[in-house]
Amino acid sequence: MLLNIVMLIVGLFVLILGGDFLVRGASSIALRAHISPLVVGLTIVAFGTSAPELLISIKAALDGSPDMAMGNVVGSNICNLALVLGITALIGPINVQSDSIKIDWPVTMGSSLLLYFVVKEKEAVIDTFEGIVFLFFIIVYTVYIIRKSRKETKALRAAEETLDVPEPSNNLIKDLIYIAGGCTGLYFGAEWFVGGAQEMASFLGVSERVIGITVLALGTSLPELVTAIVASIKKETDLALGNLMGSNIFNILSILGITSIIQDIHVSEIIIHQDMTVMLGITLLILPLMLYKRRMSRFAGVVLLMTYVIYTYTVIS
Repeated sequence: MLLNIVMLIVGLFVLILGGDFLVRGASSIALRAHISPLVVGLTIVAFGTSAPELLISIKAALDGSPDMAMGNVVGSNICNLALVLGITALIGPINVQSDSIKIDWPVTMGSSLLLYFVVKEKEAVIDTFEGIVFLFFIIVYTVYIIRKSRKETKALRAAEETLDVPEPSNNLIKDLIYIAGGCTGLYFGAEWFVGGAQEMASFLGVSERVIGITVLALGTSLPELVTAIVASIKKETDLALGNLMGSNIFNILSILGITSIIQDIHVSEIIIHQDMTVMLGITLLILPLMLYKRRMSRFAGVVLLMTYVIYTYTVIS
């Protein structure tokens, strides 16, 4: 058991480090090619920060553990909007931007509903065709956000400041080493993290769905959690809501899209009827919480945290 926990921790650390290296190398090359920081942030940085979840889902699907692959994504989405957003709002109220209501929430809800109805209508399978459809939608959404931001100078500056795009280097070899190191870290990190999770599920006698929904989801959401807590303490939470919903959109359309193209994902009935339903319910819940006085209050944070605790308890028990 101790060895499994060590594998999980080391695997997660290597995954996060690998994603960071990949972002640094690829972003540097892109910026030196005169691609705007906004485009780099919404593509390379977004992909790099979600690379750990992607590698975990692909590894789990290829290993014949689809419940881990799906549980990782669905659990991460629940974690983002209940645990991470709840803690952020609890530390300090979050002002809700109009784009979060008009764009981010509808796309988040639409992506979640698309996933739900696809698995309901396709005999609980996400196959290559659905994967291509998912990727098409994420490309359309990303292009729309980039074009919209370019038309709004103020929003463009704000977006570029919050995307945390690494500074470009002047050494191509160094950038390539970063990319190679990042890819290597992601590969071995996924091997150790998923392997440790599978062994832990076997040792504890619980289903791989439970491990995916709890351990994997919480582990891959740790960077977002730490970032949100730091932003809350610094009172810089204006874009927190949009960033978390954007992460959920990317998780569904990009991660599940790419994974299902590589390997069909078979979804268990309990994930469809329980976990996806909870994901849809929490996504729906945050709408009135956003609309009330256009801010996520500490009360909203308590509601979201309690929802996450109750849900996690029902999964484990």
